[in-house]
Amino acid sequence: MPAVSSLLVPYASYLRVYEPLAAFPEPERSHWARYAARERTPTAQDELRRSLADLLPTPPVPVPVHESADAFVTEVDGVVCVCPWRTRLRGWLALESLDGTLPKPLLEAVLPSVVREQAAADFEQWRERNPDARPWIRTAVWQVPVRWFTLFADDEREYRAYEEEGPTAPALRYRTPMVQARRRLARALKALRESVDEGPLIEGLIDVGRWLEEFHPRSLVELDYGGLVHALTGPQLADDRSAADVAAGIAALRAGDGEAASEAYERLAERWRAVRDRQFAN
Repeated sequence: MPAVSSLLVPYASYLRVYEPLAAFPEPERSHWARYAARERTPTAQDELRRSLADLLPTPPVPVPVHESADAFVTEVDGVVCVCPWRTRLRGWLALESLDGTLPKPLLEAVLPSVVREQAAADFEQWRERNPDARPWIRTAVWQVPVRWFTLFADDEREYRAYEEEGPTAPALRYRTPMVQARRRLARALKALRESVDEGPLIEGLIDVGRWLEEFHPRSLVELDYGGLVHALTGPQLADDRSAADVAAGIAALRAGDGEAASEAYERLAERWRAVRDRQFAN
């Protein structure tokens, strides 16, 4: 496997929404229009480097002092769409879910409680002034949540393989129009509610559905394996058909075929169990 980066990439995946410029009010719309016209816009690795650099000072800076003015940019049928980073907001949200994910001594060493408490107080004050704020990017570590796959079809899968030579990293992503993502999620939710009891998967789908409703109907939804490609071998990535497995399981539920649904789920669970287990490997 070639060395593709001098930076150790955190094993995280991302669910992103790219909105057309028309979805943004002024003066933000003009800012993004000028931003998208740049010859080069920052990448996910650029954001990562900045975030990691903030953890080096003493005391560390868990959340940027100012909100990022950067975004990911793409074009959909000739329409420029942007996905604002909102790194500060996402940092606050990540801190809220940090407790319990690391041993307390390690958490205290990386982010002392006084730093976390100050960040939480800052977030509470900010949220009072911005009650409707929401991120354009969701992040998951050491996995791709099953609920994310319900938004995509296998033929929307885009895979760039490992190169034998050269610096290009592998990549695996899915992209779909917002209307398709909402339609698939609604179908999956209906099938699950008719077949299984309420539980984390149904609750997760409801949460994602509410989030998607916040965005322009002509947006683009993207699932990016991000740093997880470095936790998988080339053959594992090439053979990964997780969205197809989820779609097969949902179709089996609608058809009343519990055995086929269980088989599809087991393929998916085994694939991602192997990835999550690496989190605790030496």
